[in-house]
Amino acid sequence: MSKLQIKWSVVLVSLIGALALLYPTINWYSLDAAERTKREAFRDRPNWLLNLGLDLRGGTHMLMELDISKLDPKADINDALARAIEIIRNRVDQFGVAEPLIVRQGQRWIVVQLPGITNSAQAKELVGKTAMLEFRMVDESEAAQKALGKVAELGVSAFNGPKISPAAAKLVPPGLELYSGKESALYMLKHAAALTGAQLETARVETGGDYGMPVVAFKFKPEAAVLFANLTSANVGKHMAIVLDGVVYSAPVIRSRISGGSGIIEGQFTPDDARNLAIVLRAGALPAPVNLIEERTVGPTLGEDSIRAGITSSVIGLILVVVFMVVYYRLSGVIACMALALNFIYLSACMAYFKFTLTLPGMAGMILSLAMAVDANVLIFERIREELRLGKPVRLAVDQGYDRAFTAIFDCNLTTVLTATFLFQFGTGPIKGFAITLILGIVMSFITAIYVTRLVFESYLSANPVEELSI
Repeated sequence: MSKLQIKWSVVLVSLIGALALLYPTINWYSLDAAERTKREAFRDRPNWLLNLGLDLRGGTHMLMELDISKLDPKADINDALARAIEIIRNRVDQFGVAEPLIVRQGQRWIVVQLPGITNSAQAKELVGKTAMLEFRMVDESEAAQKALGKVAELGVSAFNGPKISPAAAKLVPPGLELYSGKESALYMLKHAAALTGAQLETARVETGGDYGMPVVAFKFKPEAAVLFANLTSANVGKHMAIVLDGVVYSAPVIRSRISGGSGIIEGQFTPDDARNLAIVLRAGALPAPVNLIEERTVGPTLGEDSIRAGITSSVIGLILVVVFMVVYYRLSGVIACMALALNFIYLSACMAYFKFTLTLPGMAGMILSLAMAVDANVLIFERIREELRLGKPVRLAVDQGYDRAFTAIFDCNLTTVLTATFLFQFGTGPIKGFAITLILGIVMSFITAIYVTRLVFESYLSANPVEELSI
């Protein structure tokens, strides 16, 4: 094979590979929304898919603040925030959200974007639940029961919201703590938790409660299973409370020693409640509560309007560029437009391969990179024109035009890549999306503007004795 044939083989193979990478994305978005939602529920998504961001697809945006006042005084804030982000990410991944954005912002804030999730109440419950699971023994002594009776006489004034009131706190015997249950029952529990959710190995939803209601079945890690077996063996006939985030979900009687470290949590759950509770228990408890500071819900219709407006503006801009290049540079302009189309295919394929999320700023980065690809061709064509005006042969004029324009193109692209790199390094979500698409687009445009268009000219000039170039 000649050098030209080898070069064309490289272009052809890369084009076929790019189209193969784009096919799953084209096929996926050709499905109707209901079918996509159904498949996503079963995690049936293509491996290589160009995902749409929150501003294009719709979803939930939340700004959460870590309550550092509830941290251990010795705890490191940065470490606690990193653990909170990881736990939230684990919860969201198990919930099945495609391409969520979960990043730190400032000293104690976390930005959470969930594309496709428009049920903000469900999202807040999943992300914000502290999920502090504790197993505490119920104190059934005579003193505890008398104290419960006095607290019950206080009625609604026994609690200030979820917290015990000062009046009720005075009635609690030393070493005990007062808790409320999901059904407004009161429990006097031992101060120390016998076991916590940090020692769980797994949690899953099962059907086994009253009237077939869902329950959450849990299993302890091997070392904690031994402690659980010893605890149940020493307290047969007594009640053990299962406490989640300060609320007693159930307080079953221990009938016998429970070996194997397994149990269930009952609480008259709906299927969604049980599923979400199992998710947060598997992911672990947050190091401190997180408070919702800001919440926005982006409707899917807004995303569709954004996509439609973005595509319309891109098509109009592309048509204007193509008309200008063809009218002003004639056949050479046609070659530049072909390279521009190839650039777009390569860029989209790269984004699908790396599973990037496309946002409105990302679309702006793509358009800017395409504009820079045209700019590179303009520089090359003007250099070729200058060489032709000096009376040089066409073949020599083309070679020197590319060689002498290369430095200017390389410097321009390099400075833009450096700027985009800093944007990616120090920017947040939308800025990062713009930066990464701009970097990829510049790399692709450099290849198509320098390599592909020159290959077309070389093939054209080698096949025919050309005295005049259409440029």
